[in-house]
Amino acid sequence: MMKAQTPHIDQLCQLSACGYLKTVPDSLHPGSEVANMTIMGYDAEKYYEGRGVLEAASLGVDIEPSDLVFRCNLVSVEQAKLLNHSAGHISTEGAEPLITALNEYLGNDRVRFYKGVSYRHVLVIKNGAKGVQCTPPHDVPGEFVETVLPKPMESNDTVKLLRQLMFASNELLSNHPVNVQRKAKGLPVANMIWPWSPGFKPAMPTLNELYGLKSGVVISAVDLIHGLGQLGGLQSVFVEGATGLYTTNYSGKAEAALNALETNEYVFLHIEAPDEAGHEGDVELKIKTLEDIDQKVVKPVLKYLETNNDTSVAFLPDHPTPCEKRTHTRDNVPFMIYRPGSEPDDVTVYNEKSVLEGKFGFVDQTDFMKLLLSGKK
Repeated sequence: MMKAQTPHIDQLCQLSACGYLKTVPDSLHPGSEVANMTIMGYDAEKYYEGRGVLEAASLGVDIEPSDLVFRCNLVSVEQAKLLNHSAGHISTEGAEPLITALNEYLGNDRVRFYKGVSYRHVLVIKNGAKGVQCTPPHDVPGEFVETVLPKPMESNDTVKLLRQLMFASNELLSNHPVNVQRKAKGLPVANMIWPWSPGFKPAMPTLNELYGLKSGVVISAVDLIHGLGQLGGLQSVFVEGATGLYTTNYSGKAEAALNALETNEYVFLHIEAPDEAGHEGDVELKIKTLEDIDQKVVKPVLKYLETNNDTSVAFLPDHPTPCEKRTHTRDNVPFMIYRPGSEPDDVTVYNEKSVLEGKFGFVDQTDFMKLLLSGKK
């Protein structure tokens, strides 16, 4: 935040009170699914079952109790190394024939692939065993595939099956026409699947049951966020041109959020672009995404607040994704809460250091949602 020019975010900060939040319990991996569960007010240690089931919920996949569900990336592998976690951010249209081919040649009564968005898909293994240790692909760019394959945590055949599927997918996809065309254009190929974050269907209460929120929506370009929202009883709003990348329709998402506030008590607006820039290790791109959020999202929100004096706003990341590390960390995140009629604190610029002087101080996990709703009318 400290490199980006964000005058509207700082203006919101001057109207707000600040603090810093622990979004990832020490016992869990610092994934977006865990961090966003915390921000929505869930005890992730109690309810977290893996990322795959959240994305499957968003896709409307019918999950049986014995189905083990994985997030399944399409990745780029070259000379036995994992090049990137996203196959060069392959488009959904480009990914669709690859998922079709995977089902045709590798799918069966036990194994099924489901198309998601871009490189993000779902793998379901019936009667799978959860004792599997999988490495998120965005954690290990440049590593030899053999060193970061799924490992057994207990005796089961699921790991053997996963490894077979991964290597079979590499053989199948490497010569697929989609990848032949991508290679000819100088684009990264989507030549292997990467299953990770396994889990069974969670038993989560809704946000109405937990906090009395009677109506709400979730706005995102990411399936797992929609899945989390749907399990929490929120309605999904999809915005044309929302990509999850720096090209996303920032203004459209802001407009959709403000429109949703007219008929809903709670709106969860999620923007993925800075996270993806962090995974790419692209400092200038990350600065651009933050400045776009400032101009195209926070600016219209401030305008809305001028004539809507019953709306509270929280602003925060779910987790850090430092460009130098290209992956998530579990560091605490800065947040601010604007509440009409409440006194702001003395913090006038919003960044990782300034919020340490904020009124709210350190806030732990689900206490954030309670804090946000403490002024709910």
